[in-house]
Amino acid sequence: MAMSMPKISSCEVTDCSYNSDKKCHTMAITVGDQSCAMCDTFTKMSKKGGDIGVTGAVGACRADNCKYNKSLECTAGNIMVGMHSSHADCKTFSAR
Repeated sequence: MAMSMPKISSCEVTDCSYNSDKKCHTMAITVGDQSCAMCDTFTKMSKKGGDIGVTGAVGACRADNCKYNKSLECTAGNIMVGMHSSHADCKTFSAR
């Protein structure tokens, strides 16, 4: 059975260039590094990016210690993104 990319149901990071009306409009984000479940696609520029007709999804997950991570893919039904310190994080992250 083919996997599908979980959609980003909401994004509170309104200063991200891909955010419009608290929705992510890039085709796919990458989540995680070795320290936290950070949205590596977060981009803060005056120019808006993405496609307003697209709902963002999780293309890859490097948060190895998340229970939704299987073979570097996210298996959650959908995710939420929000601010943590000075960066965007996957708020759906749940430690194994």
